Amino acid sequence: MWPAVPKTYRRTTYDRPEATLHYAQRIATADGAQLATFVYGPEGTTLEDLLASDLVLALHGNGGTHGTFNDVIDRLCAAGRGVLAFDARAQGQSSRGSLPLTYELLAQDAICVLDALGVKRVHVVGHSDGGIEALLLARDFGERIASIVAGGANLTPEGVIEDPSWDTAGSAEANRTWAAFMEAGDLPASIDAALLPQAEDARLSGELLQLMLDEPHIDAATLASISCPACVLVGEHDCITDEETEAIAHAIPGARLVVVPGVGHSLPRLAPDSVTLQILTNILLVG
Repeated sequence: MWPAVPKTYRRTTYDRPEATLHYAQRIATADGAQLATFVYGPEGTTLEDLLASDLVLALHGNGGTHGTFNDVIDRLCAAGRGVLAFDARAQGQSSRGSLPLTYELLAQDAICVLDALGVKRVHVVGHSDGGIEALLLARDFGERIASIVAGGANLTPEGVIEDPSWDTAGSAEANRTWAAFMEAGDLPASIDAALLPQAEDARLSGELLQLMLDEPHIDAATLASISCPACVLVGEHDCITDEETEAIAHAIPGARLVVVPGVGHSLPRLAPDSVTLQILTNILLVG
């Protein structure tokens, strides 16, 4: 008996911002991942000028692409800012690499991108997994981070409120099972394998879902070392517990806690004006 086809898996529709694209290349990490990296900016600017400025670095959430920030990127470019964005490893158009997936590794990938482009400092906006990475970057690489907006971030796996309509653990297991089944080559003759989720896509999807179940494990007290302007941003109906959101905001000296009314977790898509406002506020605070 062949297993049920997983309802969700890695391959998704890919879209990009409308803002002017100045750079699109894959940047290699030490363990072999290829990070699809993009720089957007106002029309009439040059790539050299953008890379010399304090760009906004956009970090998307689990299973997404940098297109999560399409509307935010367009608004920032219209306001005269440049944006650096990349698809996190194993997501979008970026490849997996060989190291075990951790949030610390994903944060290190951001530094790899900055180093490859010669960018000294950035304002960071992160959503969900990207919000976790924003916290780690500000904590561990403070000299490279001008400010952060950490949207929908959590400190522990328990900080995520499980949606009763979505079984994360079950979906992770379903993807792993499907990947093993496809590799065994046991499909009935009546089924064309090319029309089904491929083993690699399913395995990566399962691995990414498992990451949310196993991590992060961030001691809130360690965030006290963050010295840049910080905004902790959540939706009124976010899937992050109030306790963890408040713990993050209270741990970071001078952090602003902003709750966006009427929306859930997908802040960059549901409330791009609010996200953009907090980024620009941080930029003004840095001066």
